[in-house]
Amino acid sequence: MLRIAVLVSGGGTNLQAIIDRLEDGTIRNACIRLVLSNNKNAYALKRAEEHGIPAECLSPKDFDSRQQYNKALLKRLQEENVDLIVLAGFMVVIPPEIIHAFKNRIINIHPSLIPSFCGTGYYGLRVHEAALKKGVRVSGATVHFVDEGTDTGPIILQKAVGVRQDDTPEILQRRIMEEAEWQIMPKAIDLIARGKVHVENGRVRIEEEDE
Repeated sequence: MLRIAVLVSGGGTNLQAIIDRLEDGTIRNACIRLVLSNNKNAYALKRAEEHGIPAECLSPKDFDSRQQYNKALLKRLQEENVDLIVLAGFMVVIPPEIIHAFKNRIINIHPSLIPSFCGTGYYGLRVHEAALKKGVRVSGATVHFVDEGTDTGPIILQKAVGVRQDDTPEILQRRIMEEAEWQIMPKAIDLIARGKVHVENGRVRIEEEDE
């Protein structure tokens, strides 16, 4: 059984997609051990509690330094004996000590087709604003492993979503969530839980389905 920690900062729509797919059996051989937020008012914490999932806040504001916070965050994840960390809109930079402790065991969802519109400064609506400003015809979402860079880890899954002429950043954001993010994040977790995902020479190899 793959033990998951989901780290969130806001509403938790991707968290909800994961919970739904766990409950309907789409994600197999996995469970959420902990939902953790840096924001005590994050609605994601309520979503978790409504499904009987342990949820708590660990905020950098409660520590004298970021180093102390990073140490506490790592300790908390290790206490739960977590196998996989899922970043689902977590607005805190993951420190090197956690990346090293959980090498190729941290995944993130980014709302574009990496390497487009990613890296430092590209988050939330900014990603979609940049895509629309560039006039791209296709955008989408990417699930990738987290390394020391920003959106630079090995790509696991991607899904394209068409861009329409009358799109606003908010409309495009919602459609990418519905048509891409909420589909490929649960799928990536299921593949990892079933041992289908391997990182070789900095690239992801996914075993072909037996079924």
